[in-house]
Amino acid sequence: MKKPVVDYRKVRLSNITSPEYKHLLLIIGWIAYFIAYFLTENLIPESVCHVIHTHMDDIIPFNEWFIVFYVGWYVLVFGTLFYFLLYDIPAFSGTQKFIITVQVIGVLFYIFYPSVQHLRPEVMPRENVATWLLARIYAADTPTGVFPSMHVAYSLAVLSGWLKKKDAKIGFKIFVFLFVIGVCASVCFVKQHSFADIICALPVCLVGEIVAFGKSYWLPKFRKTPIPFAETGNSQ
Repeated sequence: MKKPVVDYRKVRLSNITSPEYKHLLLIIGWIAYFIAYFLTENLIPESVCHVIHTHMDDIIPFNEWFIVFYVGWYVLVFGTLFYFLLYDIPAFSGTQKFIITVQVIGVLFYIFYPSVQHLRPEVMPRENVATWLLARIYAADTPTGVFPSMHVAYSLAVLSGWLKKKDAKIGFKIFVFLFVIGVCASVCFVKQHSFADIICALPVCLVGEIVAFGKSYWLPKFRKTPIPFAETGNSQ
């Protein structure tokens, strides 16, 4: 069994800002986001929300079995963050910064462009375990604050983190990629989001990618680094 790279049993409030534990402060982003989400959900009436709807929403059929991907999203996102937290601190920090960035943008949308969708079926067309579970999700989750889709944004953040891991097997990266595609499709098939919510999430994620990995990952790839003379094989 792999050994965690940090011994979290020694973390205290007095040392949480130390180099060994300061990445834990990024978790505060989740707390701030949920507070902001709760406030916007309860203080902004649905009557002022913009209705999100596209022609693609009418073409995409309702399919309750995509709930597998929709619910599996929780394992994908939080399982990944927990794994990175234990075994890859740079990956955790980068992915969490990506997520915080899209959360900030998401909250700004909730405040300045509140949204709602009316895509859910009024009556489930079938009775099975998938529609039973989906009905309970509908009851617990309001159809507001949907633009952009955080399901999509968080999934792409996690995918970005995994694709950059050099020690992750290519087969697993392909699995994560395909699962993320399934999650993105699921939000439309279970009628939790409009197709527009997915499209809006893409530029939001581009900003998240730049903020989280622009300097540490992408800039070195585009920067032309001169090869030291001694490494060219032309030294006398």
